[in-house]
Amino acid sequence: MTPKQQELRDKLVRNFNTAELARDERAPLYAGAAARLARGTAASKLGITIDIVDPGKRSCPYHFHYAQEEAFVILEGEGTLRVAGEMLAVGAGDTIFIPAGPQYPHQFINTSAAPLKYLSISTRESPEVVEYPDSGKYLAMAQGTLDGAPHAFGRMHREKDDLDYWDGEP
Repeated sequence: MTPKQQELRDKLVRNFNTAELARDERAPLYAGAAARLARGTAASKLGITIDIVDPGKRSCPYHFHYAQEEAFVILEGEGTLRVAGEMLAVGAGDTIFIPAGPQYPHQFINTSAAPLKYLSISTRESPEVVEYPDSGKYLAMAQGTLDGAPHAFGRMHREKDDLDYWDGEP
């Protein structure tokens, strides 16, 4: 491989079979592993993660995005997609499309005895607000630059903690 080919490969290609997975466990409901594949690539608006949910566990809290669209491709296993207050069976080969907005809060639950493996694909919109209906939380986040350097902002809060627009202002 030439240096130019290697440079292009480093910026553009990731293999989800060899990606380094990070374990995340939040007993008793959440456990699995994931690798964010777009990190370090040339992509700035597209994110892809390989997710593996342990048997009997959930992927992440039930949530929806106000800006980002997501798609999921089930690679191995089977489970349940909790979406819009309903439970839908999903399995290998299924592709799920979740538009932005409060109509489709979602969460994967591995209801099988084997790992549930899927690709999560998102548009990585910024700024973004994510709402968590089960816990009444909101996450506000944005990425950009500040004084020419990369800058990220993220804050999680609950509606009961809301402040008046003029709170603390002179």
